[in-house]
Amino acid sequence: MTYLYAVILAIIEGITEYLPISSTGHMIIASSFMKIASDDFTKLFTIVIQLGAILSVVVLYWKRFFQSFDFYFKLLVAFLPAAVLGLLLNDLIDELLESPVTVAISLVIGGVILLKVDDWFRANETSTAENPSEHTQINYATALKIGFFQCLAMIPGTSRSGASIVGGMTQKLNRKTAAEFSFFLAVPTMFGATAKKLYDYYKAGFELSTYQINYLIIGNIIAFIVALIAIKSFINYLSTKGFKIFGYYRIVLGTALLIIHFFIYKLSV
Repeated sequence: MTYLYAVILAIIEGITEYLPISSTGHMIIASSFMKIASDDFTKLFTIVIQLGAILSVVVLYWKRFFQSFDFYFKLLVAFLPAAVLGLLLNDLIDELLESPVTVAISLVIGGVILLKVDDWFRANETSTAENPSEHTQINYATALKIGFFQCLAMIPGTSRSGASIVGGMTQKLNRKTAAEFSFFLAVPTMFGATAKKLYDYYKAGFELSTYQINYLIIGNIIAFIVALIAIKSFINYLSTKGFKIFGYYRIVLGTALLIIHFFIYKLSV
């Protein structure tokens, strides 16, 4: 890890954390090209800098985020499936985090789904004005189902935000409501993932050097600033344009990675 690599990865995190294109997948791709993906600190860094991106949600939506205990309980219900499966599948997830091919395949599959999502759930948008409560209100059952969809993101390249947004749309939420709940759900999910990763890092006998602490501070600051911009831009675009551009992007990127890996330059960690 170098300061340049830290800045690049933080920018990628800030841009991609809340877009349905997989922040983890993009950081695996970038760190693989940098030849640092298998480094234990790199794995820690890519998780911990998500705290900066999380803080951007709290800042942008602070009035809604600190609204009621009922809201927090719904977030907790949605968070529980990922918490349980994350603990059970921790070793498998770590193995997958070193696989650019897994990322590429997931990008393509997710891209195909995003090309169809707007058509599948068009009624959620067109009937919102007629029956807004049906498409903007989230109950506990809906929160739990979104939480299970979020678990799909344990496969690198799937996209946590993409999976949870689509999960919300399957429950008749409109795009904006599903996306905003996905943003809120990122707070407990990423905080939990960061705490677990830090615990595992120290349990394995590693200690953070002064340079590494500086990398984490810089990474979180940059991820926070970039995520602020990305969230506002994404919500505005998604509300009017939908998912198709993200689907095409995922398919092109995933296909390009597979071609690079198998025919030009074998990506390694």
